[in-house]
Amino acid sequence: MIERYTRPEMGRIWSEEYKFQKWLQVEVAVCEAWHELGLIPAEDLEVIRRARFDLGEWKAAFEETRHDVTAFLRVVTRDLGPAGRWVHYGLTSSDVMDTALSLQFVEAIDLLDRDLAALEEVVVGLARAHRDTLMVGRTHGVHAEPITFGFKLAGWVDEVRRNRRRLQAARSEVAVGKISGAVGTYAHVPPELEVLACRRLGLEPATTSTQVISRDRHAAVMTTLAVLAGSLERFATEIRHLQRTEVLEVEEPFRPGQTGSSAMPHKRNPELTERICGLARLVRAYAVTALENVALWHERDISHSSTERVAVPDAFIVLDYAIDLFTQVMRGLRVYPERMARNLELTGGLLYSQRLMLALIDRGLKREEAYRVVQRLAMQAWETGESFRKLVSSDPEVCRHLTAGDLAEVFDPAYFVRNIGEVYRRLGID
Repeated sequence: MIERYTRPEMGRIWSEEYKFQKWLQVEVAVCEAWHELGLIPAEDLEVIRRARFDLGEWKAAFEETRHDVTAFLRVVTRDLGPAGRWVHYGLTSSDVMDTALSLQFVEAIDLLDRDLAALEEVVVGLARAHRDTLMVGRTHGVHAEPITFGFKLAGWVDEVRRNRRRLQAARSEVAVGKISGAVGTYAHVPPELEVLACRRLGLEPATTSTQVISRDRHAAVMTTLAVLAGSLERFATEIRHLQRTEVLEVEEPFRPGQTGSSAMPHKRNPELTERICGLARLVRAYAVTALENVALWHERDISHSSTERVAVPDAFIVLDYAIDLFTQVMRGLRVYPERMARNLELTGGLLYSQRLMLALIDRGLKREEAYRVVQRLAMQAWETGESFRKLVSSDPEVCRHLTAGDLAEVFDPAYFVRNIGEVYRRLGID
């Protein structure tokens, strides 16, 4: 991933240097397990524990071997003397590569969860602050009925929490190691070795494996990342819509000196949330690649390897960046309650049509008849631009059934948001 979208901590997890350090961690853990089973002498194990890795030396060795792991082993064992013969004993390349990749997955998922916890805290704060900030709810982009801005954000809190739970489920899927040999049959390594090595690494042994850890596990992680990216895109898209000039109910932070256009000095564009929407497309595309990596030939092929080198690091790095960026947006979000109130009245009360219909039904009208009366007045308001309230209050058919006091209740927005406290209680943010 390009430097612009790479935050240091996540970038470090997916760096080449860190990957090889994880490989070495796996090799040492296996040697420690072999020692526990009585194969490797204590003095040799101490030598192995002092093994080092140098990326520059690896690159030189790779030019000759053209094989990642054999080049790695050449570098690691170069200074170990006779003790070096125990490194990689009984293993195949994927024992090391896949187990190390699981370690990277776990660390990266934990970092994303930390990101999401920070985002959740910010959104919870905004939801509480704007619990009673009235605004219009929209369906199909058209005014529907009153809600509050806090209620909208409460839904985002719930979605962030669901994504955190999904991440934990995906973490458990991939927090497994495989030390089972060339085709997973434990022909050259006993199953108890795998248990001991994985325990040292904080992983569970894969229940079964071929020469690789089955890629359905990795696909579960990557599709979870795609769902999370989709949530960010949904939130970001909402802000983009609410920032449109005609709406302008919220606005991204805009710092002094910032410019929105090289040609038009007045522009304040939702470019941060647009960026998040664009990056979400990348994560979705990488999820498709992970799904296609599930179907490998027989006990393994290597078609997944090249794609994972790009897709896995990039998906995590991009998502880490996008979560942090959206957290910054929400921290600095400009909210305009006055504009929300103005837009709520934009249609002259049309959004109270259902309330009016139900009030007429309560007074004895059949539903179809009440619907006809209200729709007639609503369509007149739409087509003429007249106030729906005024049309209703002067309509003889309505006035036969409803008093001025009744109509005041019909057009009271408090009625529509009287139960949102229950949502807050369910979320534990009341």
